Amino acid sequence: METFKLKASLILVAILLFTDCLNVEGQICRPSGTIRGKKPPPGECNQDNDSDCCKEGQLYTKYKCSPPVSSHTKAYLTLNGFEKDEDGGAPSECDNHYHSDDTPVVALSTGWYNKGSRCLNNITITANGRSVVAMVVDECDSTMGCDSDHDYQPPCRNNIVDASRAVWRALGVPHGQWGGLDITWTDA
Repeated sequence: METFKLKASLILVAILLFTDCLNVEGQICRPSGTIRGKKPPPGECNQDNDSDCCKEGQLYTKYKCSPPVSSHTKAYLTLNGFEKDEDGGAPSECDNHYHSDDTPVVALSTGWYNKGSRCLNNITITANGRSVVAMVVDECDSTMGCDSDHDYQPPCRNNIVDASRAVWRALGVPHGQWGGLDITWTDA
């Protein structure tokens, strides 16, 4: 009987280790392809907030996934305009509205946006020794780009939290350093 219990325990441990390895493998986010850049028509790519415009012929990586979310998900914070005629382009995906840049709102990379499952929910962003709560209102599209719907900007990388000015101010980042910052975030 003791031998049976020992064997059963060893088999259970082996199964748990195996399924844990599968779970980790399933969380790896690999590129899903590329998009070839097109030159934007004159005046069609809004470069506010240091946004990039697609370059003719350049290949841009696209993703359908993002790294797994944890209690301290590593990400890269970028600056986005959520008001009409800003570099954010169209109204927000979550509610089809524009949002004041004085409100802490964000767009998440496609995988984290997760088909809108985080829409109008809050996340907590931490950096620079501070934290801020911001509402998810949009997707930073990691699967498409270089077209009029995306303001002729490349696809977002898979680890982007694209934030309003209010988020940058709340994190105490000096204005001259706005644009790109390593952060962590979690669902609030």
